[in-house]
This record gives sequence, C-alpha cells and structure tokens, in this order.
Amino acid sequence: MARRGQPQTRARRGAPRDRRRGNDRGGNGSGGNGTANGDVLSVLARSVREVQAAIRGDRVTSVTRTKFQAVALLLREERARVKADTGIGERQQTEKLKRLDEIAKTLAMTAVRDQALLALLDENAVVSDEARSLTRDVLRNAGIEAAEPEAPPVEEAPAAPAAPRIVPQSVVSRQMANPFLAPDFSAARPTGPRPTRLAGWELLGPLLRSFERAGGGAPACMTLPAPSPTRPRDGLELMPHQARLVAAAAAGHRTFLLADEPGLGKTAQALRAAEAANAYPLLVVVPNVVKTNWVREAGLWAPRRKATVIHGNGDSIDGFADIVVVNYEVLDRHVGWLGDFGFRGMVVDEAHFIKNKTSQRSQHVLELSARIRSFTARPLLMALTGTPLINDIEDFLAIWQFLGWVDEAKPLADLMDALAETGLTPADPGFYPAARQCVVDRGIVRRRKVDVAADIPARRIADLPVELDGPAGRSIRAAERDLARRMVSRYTDALSTRRSGAGDADGIDHDLVRQVAKWEQKDAASASNGDNVFSMMRRIGQAKAALAADYAAQLARSAGKVVFFAKHVDVMDVAEEVFAKQGVRFSSIRGDQTAAARQRNIDAFVNDAGVGVAVCSLTAAGVGINLQVASNIVLAELSWTAAEQTQAIDRSHRIGQTEPVTAWRIIAAQTIDARIAELIDGKAGLAAAALDGSEEEVGSSADVQLQALVALLTEALSSGTS
Repeated sequence: MARRGQPQTRARRGAPRDRRRGNDRGGNGSGGNGTANGDVLSVLARSVREVQAAIRGDRVTSVTRTKFQAVALLLREERARVKADTGIGERQQTEKLKRLDEIAKTLAMTAVRDQALLALLDENAVVSDEARSLTRDVLRNAGIEAAEPEAPPVEEAPAAPAAPRIVPQSVVSRQMANPFLAPDFSAARPTGPRPTRLAGWELLGPLLRSFERAGGGAPACMTLPAPSPTRPRDGLELMPHQARLVAAAAAGHRTFLLADEPGLGKTAQALRAAEAANAYPLLVVVPNVVKTNWVREAGLWAPRRKATVIHGNGDSIDGFADIVVVNYEVLDRHVGWLGDFGFRGMVVDEAHFIKNKTSQRSQHVLELSARIRSFTARPLLMALTGTPLINDIEDFLAIWQFLGWVDEAKPLADLMDALAETGLTPADPGFYPAARQCVVDRGIVRRRKVDVAADIPARRIADLPVELDGPAGRSIRAAERDLARRMVSRYTDALSTRRSGAGDADGIDHDLVRQVAKWEQKDAASASNGDNVFSMMRRIGQAKAALAADYAAQLARSAGKVVFFAKHVDVMDVAEEVFAKQGVRFSSIRGDQTAAARQRNIDAFVNDAGVGVAVCSLTAAGVGINLQVASNIVLAELSWTAAEQTQAIDRSHRIGQTEPVTAWRIIAAQTIDARIAELIDGKAGLAAAALDGSEEEVGSSADVQLQALVALLTEALSSGTS
C-alpha cells in the first residue's frame, strides 16, 4: 500500500528478494500461503497504520477512503483464504486468524472517526474499481501475483428511470447532408502516461496538496503572451487582459481553467479563443440562467458563427450551427448525439457545477469531454468559473479531468511529462511548488478585478438576459400579446373616426399611436383595465426573482459580497427564500423597518464576513446608505428611470470603493422588459448630456412608460397583430 509521497513499487524493508513471488520458492505454491502469506499480513498491518495516520493528519479524502476500502477488502479475502487453506496446520491457521482479527479490530476502531468509513465495512458495500485495483497493487507489493478478478454475473434489476435519449430532426438532417463531418477517431493523440521515473508514484494526492501548501506569493495564473496589435473586430475590442488569453489560444494552447472574477468577461474570452483555435463546431454547457446570454454574446463576439440553443427536446435547434448551447438540466436527454456530433471544442460555464463526480451532470460532461478528446487531436477545452473551489481542494479533480489533465487515478500524458521534466519526486522537498507550477502551466488563468482595474471601467452595467420558461413565462407573453391587441383595437377604432390623415410612409399614424399609448397609460395608472404595463412589469419581476437570486448566490460564492436590488416586496421574499435554501447568509434592507433595525442589517452586511448578500428595496435602499464593501450589484427588477438605477449602483460605487463596480441587470428576454432596458439606457445618456450643459430635457419615468407602450403598439401594427 503506497503512502502519500512514497513510491508504490518500493519493497518492504528487510524482505528477502527471493520471496517476492509466492511460487518462487518452496511451500505448496499456493500464492497466498507459505512465506508470501506472512508478507500479506505485514503489508495489511502497515496499510492500516497508514490509513490511521492519514485520517489523523488530514481530512478524509477520496484517496483515503479508497485505501481504507482496499484494506478492508483484503482483510476479508485473506481471512477466507486462511480458513480454506488445508496446507497449514491448525495452530498456524489459528495464529494467522488471530493476527487478522487484531488488524480488523484496529481498522474498525479507525472507522469510528468517520461514518462514511463505517459504511465501507459492510459486506454489502459496493466496492469501487479503484479499491479493487489498489488491492492488486498491495498484493504485488507483498510479492504475490494477484489474479485478475472474474467479471461478476449480471443480475437483472429494474432499470432506473432515465430521461429519454433524443436526436433532434435538425441534427439528423445535418448528418445526412454532411456525411463527411463524421468524427475522425484516428486523429486523436495518445493521452495515456508514458513510462517515467514517476510511473510508480501516487500523484493526485501530492498534486492537490501542492495547492493546499501554496504560499501567498505562489502564482495563480499561467504565463500569457502579450497580445498582438489588432484592429477592433465588428466594432468590439477585447480588453488587454482578455486579449492575452486569446493570444495564448492563437499560439496553440488548448486547455484553460479560466477562473477570472465575475465581471472580467470570461464569455467573450471563450468565444474569441474558439475563433482563434478554429474550434468549431463548439459545444457550450451552461446553467439555465445564462443560456440566453451566451447566444447574445455569441452574436456580439462571434457574429459570423451561427449559435443555437437546445431547449427541452431540442425541437427548435439548428443542426447546422457552429455553436451549440445547452444547459445542464437537459444534458441527459442529448448526451448521446452530442457525443457523436464531431465537436472540436467544448466550454463548460460555471464549471464548479461538476465538482461532484458522482452526479449525473458531471458524468455527462466528463463523458462528452472524453469523446471529444478521443476523435479530435487537440480540441479546445475551457472550464469557466470564478469559484474553482467550493468546499474542498478535491473540487479541482473533476475540472482537471474534464480538461484532460488527469483521469480517475493519475496525471495524463502532458501533465505527467511536465512533472517528469522537473526531475523531482514527491519525496523531494521542492516537488510541491514545482508540481503546482506544472498544473498552473497546463492552463490555469486567474485574474481579479483589482489586478486589471486599468482595463475595465470604474462602473459598468452588464445585461444578463434570461428566458422565462414554464407557465409563468407563457402567461406573461400571452398578457403582452393581449395588451398589444387591445391597443391595436383602440387604434383601429380611433383611426376609423378620423376624417383625414393617411399615416406616415410606413402606413402608420404615429401621432395616433402616441395618443393611444397615452390613453393606455392613463388607464393603467387608474388600474381600470386588466393586464397593463405596471402589472406586467411586476409579474415579470416575480418570474425573474428566483433566477436573479440564483445568479446573486453564484456571485456571492465566487466574488464576495453582493447587493441585490428589487422593487417589490414579493420579489425580495422569493430571493431570500432562495438564499436560505442555498445556505447564503443575507441582510434585508426594506422600507418598513425601523431606523435601528435597518442600521443593524446594514452593519451586518458591511462588517460580518459571513453575510454574503444585502437584499435591498430599490426605493428604500437606493439612497442614503453606503455599501461600498461590495463591487457586484444584481438589479433583479428594472427601475422606471435611469436616475433611480444610477442611485442604486452608487450605493457601492462611491468614495472608498477600491474595485470597479459591475451592475448585473437581469432582463427577461423577448418581453417588454428588454424594451424598457433600452429606453432607460437612452435616458441615461440624455441625463448625462443634460448635466454637461445640454439644452435637452431629462425624461421622467412617465416618458419611459409611454415610449414602451408606443414601441409595443408600433411593433404590433407593423407585424399585423390583431
């Protein structure tokens, strides 16, 4: 049994060389008997001591659990072998069984420290493949050639319910139209480890500990090349820190753990890196909340590439697209055809979602990565996350495996070569910093806002469009259509009574459109009709609440404190329920609080490191308070004025703020919410001009409401809605 930092092939000290194989000398040649059996007992006793030491010194890791189960399995098998051995005397048999019982007792007492270890002692416990492999290694170290286990009989068991595997018709059409796009499995380069002096060492544990032991000055980012001077493409220019990563991809680097803090443009970097590496078709796996935003960003940063989204069963996807975006929640239905699609690149956004390798979504992501690496010589693989570690250093392993740096048990070829080139082993003092650098050089890129403050604006607004799925989304879109039809009817009736006026060049009387919008606005203010612009915006806010809160929770875990703004109390209530379920501590700042209670909640957010989110009323907390401890703001609902939005952002963007501030505006795609966001932005520019001495008037909230209704009616008339 290899202890961490010791080679697995080292023989037991003092063991005669001519006793390394059970059949080499004398005895009855039974492999597990004679002198070799004594070696097994010694190795078992030593292995138990190693497990004890690991549990006392470290957390109980998966490596420790594997060792523990391997020892328990060997004990059970060795006891059965001794009891069945007729070639030894009764006294010798009794003595060996007694020693085995003592070892088993020590192992059981060790397991008391951890409930998961106790479960592994159960005879019905599932034995992992890693544990079985380790038992064979232990036997070989004892000088016994272990027989390969026979495949267990397959028992008929009721199949677990699983999502149906689907192949969308558009994908079938693509395959039929482009048969030569089938994957070329011969193109892949070998990823298995090559023989090195490290081949007999257990390395995953030391690699993980190299990050645990890293000091404050240890590098957290690979060396990136200077970006080559380029002209802005499609009107967009990468910031210097973004361009460095894209330059690395252009220079041939193909695997990245991009762990920049939120707000530094990881999506744009991934899309431009795919362009630089010609990694098309490209698969992008994302959380549901950012799925729509990825398509939007693709339109900005890769406008020549068609992007498509997989919704549900994929009935609406474009099988000929260059970029395929799928959310984790529906991946199980599509993993089959995605694995055969021929992707040359794969991006996993919020990659900490795959940290639990036993979860179905993690297994699907790892399966797809393995498939892509099997038929593409050098695919682009990118894991994007501001939070590569959530609970444990072992969270790294799933991401490293996705990137093809390691497999379940060992480093793969490129990383193993880099480790071998150091000339060090885990027994050498300099191994850990050198090993950490080898992993970082595989493609870890980590920048903080404060590191690249010169690259980014001191204050910026980033829109995050979300799709409102399910009954709530359908109801909102239906209400918007009803509102448009009501205004069209009103416009048609008014137009029929007019004596003159044929309308403008487009056939629409825009003066009348504005008048109808004013009537609707007046009715909405008096609440004399059903769904109106105010009630619709409130329903949209309610539908966005959980999505906005989920994103705020992700930000809190990855980037520190977050201010969450909402207009309505019920939206704040939903958000706080989400935070409570996810274990994110929050302070609530509302208009109905006493001054003392409000100040206590502000102080808790500012001073308590464990309070991650301040849930604020847009009207009650938008002025008069100082929250510069946070540099990320989530605007769950839109205000009606640019000034109200700016005041909310300025709770964090104020004197004393040391980092650039990003306001994440959650926008309900394909609804009136998106129109209002555009109108607010226009008013913000107008307000800035007015403050600079312009003679333009600064619009009011009523102007935004009116213009939103005008836009809705104009679009309905242009499309012929009736």
